[in-house]
Amino acid sequence: MKSLEELDKLRDRLQQEMKIRDKDYDVAITVSMGTCGIAAGAREIVKALLEELKQQGLNNVALTQTSCVGLCQHEPLLEVTRGSEKTTYVNVDQEMAKEIVRKHLVEGTIVKDWTAPKK
Repeated sequence: MKSLEELDKLRDRLQQEMKIRDKDYDVAITVSMGTCGIAAGAREIVKALLEELKQQGLNNVALTQTSCVGLCQHEPLLEVTRGSEKTTYVNVDQEMAKEIVRKHLVEGTIVKDWTAPKK
């Protein structure tokens, strides 16, 4: 950043990207962004999700974040919620995040190998 104008442009761009929080959506993706999630790479997961959602033309998906969910050993993790159905994906990397968008959101197929272990 070298000027206030650059900062204003960055703010405007980020606000546009984050408008997905302002409406009701068919699907929500929640990324765990506690310190453990961030240390494990959750910020990169959010970036990958934003890119893939845009590439797939999915405008009906809310991308949100939450704090630590107590599964630190499985970070980064994300939860896909469609209606009352919730699926938690664990140990997610950037490529997995993109594949989750393609398989789960576009094709409607849960990637069971990547989901949280059942209690």
